[in-house]
Amino acid sequence: METTGNRTLGDSGIEVSALGFGCWAIGGEWAAADGQPLGWGAVDDEESVRAVRRALDLGVTFFDTADAYGAGHSERVLARALGKRRADVVVATKWGNTVDEERRLLTGSDDSPAYARRALTASLRRLDTDWIDLYQLHLSDADPRRAAELRETCEEFVREGLIRAYAWSTDDPARAEVFAAGEHCAAVQHRLNVLQDAPELLALCERFGLASVNRSPLAMGLLTGRRPAGRALAAGDIRSAPPSWLEGFTEGGGADPEWLARVDALKEILTSGGRTLAQGALAWLWARSPRTVPIPGFRSVAQAEENAGAIAKGPLTAAQSAEVDGVLGR
Repeated sequence: METTGNRTLGDSGIEVSALGFGCWAIGGEWAAADGQPLGWGAVDDEESVRAVRRALDLGVTFFDTADAYGAGHSERVLARALGKRRADVVVATKWGNTVDEERRLLTGSDDSPAYARRALTASLRRLDTDWIDLYQLHLSDADPRRAAELRETCEEFVREGLIRAYAWSTDDPARAEVFAAGEHCAAVQHRLNVLQDAPELLALCERFGLASVNRSPLAMGLLTGRRPAGRALAAGDIRSAPPSWLEGFTEGGGADPEWLARVDALKEILTSGGRTLAQGALAWLWARSPRTVPIPGFRSVAQAEENAGAIAKGPLTAAQSAEVDGVLGR
C-alpha cells in the first residue's frame, strides 16, 4: 500500500502535506444575525490546541481557517497552537464576510478591495504572523467582475510580501476561472467528497495547474460513521438547522437516512486495508486526482489522530474507485 506523499499548491512551489486540517469547528459557536448557528457547537480551546499540535507531530503541515470562523476565534486558537512552529506550516485563511467579534455574529459581507486589505491586516494580527501562505475569497457567489478586481488586489498583496498565493472558495467553475487567470492563484477550494463529486472543478484545476483544496471531505461528518439517523444535534451546531446549501441533514432531525444508506453501501470498500470509514473517504479523494488536498475538520486529539492516520494508508486503488462509482451509479 503506497503512502500518500506531499502535494504542491499549484505552481506556487508551496509544499503541503497531502492532508490539511480544516479549522472551522475549532472556532466554536457563532451565528448569523437571525440566530442561525454557523459553528459546530461548543468547543474546548485547550483540546483544540492539543489536537493541532498532535497533527503537527503526525506530519500535517497545512491548516485552513477563515476570519469568520467563530468570528475570529479560530484564527486566534490556531495561532496559539502553532506558536514557534508557524514557519514549519502552511496557513490558509479567508476573507469577505464581516463579523462582530464581541457578539460572535456574522454581520454581512464586503467584496471591496479596501475591505480585503483591512481583513488581511486583521487576520495577520489574529494569526500572529507576518504573512499568509494562501489567502482565499470566502464569498462563493461574488460578482465575477468584482472578483477580477480582487484578484488584482491579491497580486498587490503578493508583491508586498503579505501573502504567498491566493484562491477562491467557490463551487462554480466559471467563477473559479476568474481567479485562475491570476499569476499567483494556486488553488480552488471547493466541496468534494465520495458522495458529492466535482468533475468540472477538478478538470479546471488540471487545466490551470491548480491544487484542489477539498472542503466537506467527510460530508459534514456523514462519512465518519458516527452519525445515526434521527439523532438530534446540539442547538449550536449548524447541522441542527441546516441552511439550503447543507445537504444530508434534516431540520432538527440530524442525518438524512437516504444519505446514510449510501454511506452504508460504501462501507465495505472504504474500510478496506484496515482503514476507518473516515480514512477510506480521504483515500478516495487522493485516488480521485493527484491535485486533491482534503481538509477535514476536527475537535479533538482522537479525531486528529484518526484523520492523520489516513496518510500512511494511502489512496484507494483504481479498481476500488471504480467499485465506488458502480455502487453510486456513476
